[in-house]
Amino acid sequence: MLRWFRLLWALQMGWQQATEAEVAVLVGWLRSAKNPQRQRSDPEAPPAGSVNPKTGKSALQAGYAPSTINHALSVVSGFYQFHACHGRGPVRNPVPVSAERRRAMAHRSPLEAPAKFGRARLRQRVPAPLPRSIPDRLWDELFAALGCDRDRALLEFFVSSGARAAELLGLVLEDLDWADQRIWVISKGTRARQLVPASPQAFLYLARYFDEAGTPAAGGRIWRTRRGGDRPLAYWALRRILQRVNAQLGTNWTLHDLRHTAATRMVNGGRLTLPEVQVILRHADIRVTGRYLTARVEDLVDKLAEHYNRPRPVMTYAPGYDPADIAAVFGG
Repeated sequence: MLRWFRLLWALQMGWQQATEAEVAVLVGWLRSAKNPQRQRSDPEAPPAGSVNPKTGKSALQAGYAPSTINHALSVVSGFYQFHACHGRGPVRNPVPVSAERRRAMAHRSPLEAPAKFGRARLRQRVPAPLPRSIPDRLWDELFAALGCDRDRALLEFFVSSGARAAELLGLVLEDLDWADQRIWVISKGTRARQLVPASPQAFLYLARYFDEAGTPAAGGRIWRTRRGGDRPLAYWALRRILQRVNAQLGTNWTLHDLRHTAATRMVNGGRLTLPEVQVILRHADIRVTGRYLTARVEDLVDKLAEHYNRPRPVMTYAPGYDPADIAAVFGG
């Protein structure tokens, strides 16, 4: 909204007089301007948009992403919808909407599959992102670079439970079920307290962490800082742990890549069905879980090596034919 009002101030126009033309100016500026948050203060940081040679993941672009532009349009549209309910602002929302989408969503049953419709004017095409799971070889390298049992326990819980960062950081002592190796988390979407299974290795490293740092008090967060006093581990501190390991290994993994890794392992492991993985990951739509069925090039290296080294098939013929006749018909 501050971005939108700064544009209106530059155009010397009140927000009540804004039209689609001003929204088009906003979109044009966002598509051409550089995002100041992408300016790197570290001279050794990779340039914006570059691809990491180890992970294959690209760094954020120097400009604004298409999803960011669409989010800005949604926010401005919601602002004018709110004021329209109170009889303020322009008669027509300056942010264009898709009439096809409005018709498709008007009387849609929640049991029906979402209808496909065209984008509204000024909306950007956002490519569907692929799962960013960590291959086993790079996962072993990442896990070996961790410096303490707390970090090892955290990563094991990430890849075995598929929980999100905020869900894991909110764990208290009463959320641990040692006997059945499960944890209780506050789900991101529903805010309900839900049960999530975890691996025995995660609980093993957690027990080692408690032996080293002490068992937290009842009702206290189980993940604590190791420097600067005893306090709960915050999201930015957890993010910084992974950043230090990335700097050491030359990678650019993120915390959400760990959830993608857990989902990819569960879906492609051959032991769990897709609905079962949906329950563990707490996806509202099974098609979101089905995205992890895609094959990765990293997993096909061994199979491709066998394919390339396979000997050329030798042509054979049924016995009883004269070799001279075969040479005359099919060539020597």
